[in-house]
Amino acid sequence: MTPTHHPWRPTRRRLTDTLLAALVPVAVCSVALGGLTTWVSAGNAGTPPRIDVSNARVFLPYGDTTETAAFFDISNSGGADDRLTAVTSEDVRGEITLSSHRMTSGAAAYAVSVESAAVPAGGELSMSPQGVDAILRAGADWRTGDLVAFTLHFRHSDPVHVPAVVVRPGT
Repeated sequence: MTPTHHPWRPTRRRLTDTLLAALVPVAVCSVALGGLTTWVSAGNAGTPPRIDVSNARVFLPYGDTTETAAFFDISNSGGADDRLTAVTSEDVRGEITLSSHRMTSGAAAYAVSVESAAVPAGGELSMSPQGVDAILRAGADWRTGDLVAFTLHFRHSDPVHVPAVVVRPGT
């Protein structure tokens, strides 16, 4: 007895099953490609954040208080957003906190601690007494013109070390 050989015949059911099996990976790839295209066109792909810090200054406290604030201009020339997450200094006693200033309906301002501050891609964060600042306790021997070393920490970028000049408020 010789075995009978049955050639493969393309039936309607076999063709439908094969087409459906091939359609799923093609659909998944199309959705992924569409998502990546949207991501790239929105500017979220490309270079990592590139952080630069300038105009670093810290106010000389006045009166009986030692609490003061430091300010930095932080630019991001990279293609991705970043966040300032902390400011530290070995020249400062105690903790340094990030804060943001809010206005009440009576035109009074108050500070609120914040976890981080946005540094947008291609943009900057310009810290000021009316916006985001770093609250700290000043050294008793600080004088106008002194330099205080700070380290700024970011979510995605390496820490940046920068000296800040001690200035009188309003200068």
